[in-house]
Amino acid sequence: MKGFIQYNSPIGVLTIVSDGTSITQVLLPETELSPFNGEPAEYPVLIEARKQLQEYFSGIRTHFELPFSTEGTPFQMRVWDALREIPFGESLSYAELAQKAGSPKAVRAVGQANKANKLPILVPCHRVIGKNKSLTGYAGTKTDLKAILLGLEKVEFR
Repeated sequence: MKGFIQYNSPIGVLTIVSDGTSITQVLLPETELSPFNGEPAEYPVLIEARKQLQEYFSGIRTHFELPFSTEGTPFQMRVWDALREIPFGESLSYAELAQKAGSPKAVRAVGQANKANKLPILVPCHRVIGKNKSLTGYAGTKTDLKAILLGLEKVEFR
């Protein structure tokens, strides 16, 4: 059964979802809880995820060591794998990410794969910015959250 735990982060309340053994979703602030029909839970993996997020926002942690479980198309999975390779404090453009995912012409599809990422922050889609270093969509329209996360990591953007 899916369970969740919440964390009051510097960007608002994050809801971390688990199937009991791995993290399956992170809901950003103001996201409806209904998509997963879970119950509050104290699974060890949820407690560890909250701890690692606290460390990230405190500037102690630069990468996450958690079991993830994600479902997507083969293309989305390649994009999400490439996202995990972007180091803390660095960014890529959508075109660079498309190249790393093995589909250099699929820039718009990379943007859609980013939008479909159910593990924001943990799978750092916020590290993808426009070619001219401008902020572009994050989780649809939440560029304000993207700016906070990039500022935390000291990534330059416009």
